[in-house]
Amino acid sequence: MDPAAYELFERLERTHWWLRGRRTVYFGLLDRLLPRERPLASLDVGCGYGAMLPGLESYGPAAGVELFAEAVERCRRRGFDRVQQGSAYELPMAGESLELVTFFDCLEHLDDDEAALREAHRVLSPGGAVAISGPAYNFLYANNDRVAHHKRRYTRGELRDKLEAAGFAVRKATYVNALLFPLILPAVLAKKARERLFPVAGDPSTNLTREPPRAINEALYRVFAAELPVLRRVSLPAGHSLFLFAVKRPQADSTAAAASRMKIGSSGAR
Repeated sequence: MDPAAYELFERLERTHWWLRGRRTVYFGLLDRLLPRERPLASLDVGCGYGAMLPGLESYGPAAGVELFAEAVERCRRRGFDRVQQGSAYELPMAGESLELVTFFDCLEHLDDDEAALREAHRVLSPGGAVAISGPAYNFLYANNDRVAHHKRRYTRGELRDKLEAAGFAVRKATYVNALLFPLILPAVLAKKARERLFPVAGDPSTNLTREPPRAINEALYRVFAAELPVLRRVSLPAGHSLFLFAVKRPQADSTAAAASRMKIGSSGAR
């Protein structure tokens, strides 16, 4: 991500409806899904400027990994001393040393998201969990995604399949930001059509470039956050973003699942 984007996100962290809303919803879901009997050692991959680290610290010792040195320095200036520079493909953690790995709006930036999930599997202890959030529906890919350096957007089924292939058992897979989706969908499609008809070379703006007026900003946050009680009980069939939670399967289960997928693939080839 561009350094200017880190600066913008940090400035809007406490006020912008989307940044506030995702913290409320994602940590509200983790509160329900994670065991609370003991502290959980966690790692936020692609932690950026550290926005999600305070929430992870409520579960136990939290660390971060970020590819760009400037973002690591920004985290350390904010007091997050356990952030290291590193790659999602080679995490600076020992095998089976963590109870939780998170990819908060990170996987879509990676060339090889499946390799990153396998690496998360390596560093998680048996029964450890991975939590993922990301943008939904590749047909909504627009200039905002290009500026944010997104490689792709996802469907729920695509992310579920990638997690299962990496050795995880999915416990929660839902779309989020669903209540606002009927407003977001036509707005994004209209913007894509405008970009196609009247392209603007080098447009650096994103969905967060302009914060709405205070009253609208607060109303949007409240609508987004209102999904949490529903999401704790059911998974939603559509939305602008995704949230998935999965646990590391025992090795025997992972091997059996892989063999089953190979058998199904071989049958189909005939």
